[in-house]
Amino acid sequence: MSFVEPPLKFGVGQPHVRVEDPSLLTGHGRYLADRMPADALRAVVVRSPHAHATFRISNAAAVRDRPGVRLVLTAAETVSYGSMPCQGIVKPVDEEKMWQPPYPLLADGTARHVGDAVAFIVGETLEAARDAAEALEIDWEPLPAIADTKGAVEDGAPLVWNERAGNVAFRTEVGDREATERAFAKAHRVVTLELVNQRVVANYLETRGAIAELDENGVMMLTVSTQGSHTIRNALCDRVLNIPKEQLRVITGDVGGGFGTKLGPYREYALAVIAARELGRAVAWIADRTEHFLGDAHGRDNVTVAEMALDARNRFIGMRVDTVANLGAYLAYFGPFIIANGAGMLPGVYDIPAAWCTQRGVYTHTLPIDAYRGAGRPEAAFVIERLVDKVAREIGISPQELRRINFIPPAAMPYKTATGRTYDSGEFAGHLDRALQLADLKGFDKRSKNAREHGRVRGLGLATYIEACGGVAGETAKVRIEKDGTATIFIGTQSNGQGHATAYAQFAADHLDLPLEKIVMRQGDTNDLPTGGGTGGSRSIPTGAPSVGMAAKKLAGQLKELAAEELDAPADKLEIVDGAVRVSGSNRLVTFAALASKPDVDAEKLVAADKYDPRAPTYPNGTHVCEVELDPDSGNIAIVGYWVVDDFGFTVNPLLLEGQIHGGIAQGAGQALGEQAVYDEDGQLLTASLMDYALPHARDMVQIRFETRNVPCTTHVLGIKGAGEAGTIGATPAVMNAVVDALDRGFGIKHLDMPATPLRVWEAIQKVR
Repeated sequence: MSFVEPPLKFGVGQPHVRVEDPSLLTGHGRYLADRMPADALRAVVVRSPHAHATFRISNAAAVRDRPGVRLVLTAAETVSYGSMPCQGIVKPVDEEKMWQPPYPLLADGTARHVGDAVAFIVGETLEAARDAAEALEIDWEPLPAIADTKGAVEDGAPLVWNERAGNVAFRTEVGDREATERAFAKAHRVVTLELVNQRVVANYLETRGAIAELDENGVMMLTVSTQGSHTIRNALCDRVLNIPKEQLRVITGDVGGGFGTKLGPYREYALAVIAARELGRAVAWIADRTEHFLGDAHGRDNVTVAEMALDARNRFIGMRVDTVANLGAYLAYFGPFIIANGAGMLPGVYDIPAAWCTQRGVYTHTLPIDAYRGAGRPEAAFVIERLVDKVAREIGISPQELRRINFIPPAAMPYKTATGRTYDSGEFAGHLDRALQLADLKGFDKRSKNAREHGRVRGLGLATYIEACGGVAGETAKVRIEKDGTATIFIGTQSNGQGHATAYAQFAADHLDLPLEKIVMRQGDTNDLPTGGGTGGSRSIPTGAPSVGMAAKKLAGQLKELAAEELDAPADKLEIVDGAVRVSGSNRLVTFAALASKPDVDAEKLVAADKYDPRAPTYPNGTHVCEVELDPDSGNIAIVGYWVVDDFGFTVNPLLLEGQIHGGIAQGAGQALGEQAVYDEDGQLLTASLMDYALPHARDMVQIRFETRNVPCTTHVLGIKGAGEAGTIGATPAVMNAVVDALDRGFGIKHLDMPATPLRVWEAIQKVR
């Protein structure tokens, strides 16, 4: 049963425009750099130019004495603090527990990747700090390095950590090995595919930074651009700074993008706090774009071999998957968990009776890998959707027909997969058929023929995905009526572009009947709420929104209790109308403002809090269809059509939802066609700026046709399934399946790894020509 009553004019389900946009579009947003005190000291990080090297800083004392330099921190000054924490530790199959390497605030004599932090310098000005960094004399002794994911486990590869033979950090397994071997032994056919899911960089508009300063009470305030202030506070206090949480207040204002990469703590946050505490002055560090490439966690970077066993009726009877996943030189906050989390989703939307999936996390001399939009689920969807297309090509039937044969039927729900996931709902053939109808599948041959007449080749690809999101961690929300009759929502999630202020206001408006413009969201300040789960894993709306609705409903009841005495009427005869409490069937009312302004009002009844605890993850799913056109002479791939039909259970705001899907598709297409972080054999990052790293442009996209075909989630109080990462998860395999379809139709090329850049496509064509 839902606790949400029929939607009011401002409420849930309405396509309300974003209430936060006027402020942002008129330059009134308050991002991290906007919050820097005028007299703040400026900090820079000295980073290793080598992928693997021992080093010695020979003139730190002299640099400290330079004019304008206030502080120079090295490993010697920070050795007493804890290592950077890893929250995503997994249980290995062949060890009692997972070994964790040290991750010091500053490298202590050995650098393990290009960009590894070796010193933190604070100056009166940014220029003074930069000059001091240039003056720091460091004696480097380069050592052999390994950056290649597959190469890391080869015999003789340089070791990142001497404690880990073969650079293997851990090995995990999911599924039933014996059942899978039996399935493969009786298979009519086995199809194998090796895939690379390349390393990418988040490239949010606003780079990371940190501003640390003492408030008037001597409490340290750390202002950062994050996806969850409480996460940062708890990690730094408990694991790094070793101080009580009451001694650190973390504040996050407007955030210019996060994509998972801003979820966890970074070295610079703790270093800024240490410096500000030592100097008694505000200290600010703001990354530039190159530092984003060299200092922020990267995403993806897997090499996978996947096999599918089929019977004589083309039904899937078993799947084997082996993945080597690059972790980088250190363990990022969620790094290992991402691999294990994704493995559970490898069967996708298919009824596969047996599966056996192994994962090896490996160390390399590269930046650590952490969450990036989807965090393991895009990698899993890419594997299964590319494999299914490969199977269809080998056995000679259409990709859509093979999918229909093997979909989990609605009647099987709830369905437990061979990897242990339990899907509560889904009608996969329904959205596949609708997406192909929107894409005019029947007209594709005509479009393809027309393209050939102009020297081009068309390709059509699809992907039917499912993902797990929302999690089972609860979220507390508080709603308060102010003296002017407006409402304030306090919540521990963190918007970084999604439109939470609008969506949460719609839930509150359902019970308070206030215009959305009169409902304000406060987030990002650890002083406002004792707890907060932040934003990640598409959890904010599935988890935070019900909490807001529950708190607002409770507050509406309390307001009726307050008004009952004022109106001399029982509370059950009152109703909420236009920001007031009214006696039903009359014009007698009292406004929220009047209630809140009464001198003797019971202030506790002007505020209500509640918490929604999810029973299980939600499983959004859908079908993406992409049409591309290939120019054989240049290798250029152009997306010429894109259609998607998604099942998100219940739509809170159609406009916000479509915006999320559009952005996710652009990110997924960007990885498929251009994005790649490239290291050379010595571990040098060759793509450390936007001159070399190819982000998608608006001109690369087309008008996306988007629809929902919702089947309510049976384990969620509102039937909602998360949506924040779904666009990316479905887009990458859909685009690559379209690219391979074009290459196969035109040149018999059956496989190409991402990214499908013009050069890579052109070279593939030349080889067969």
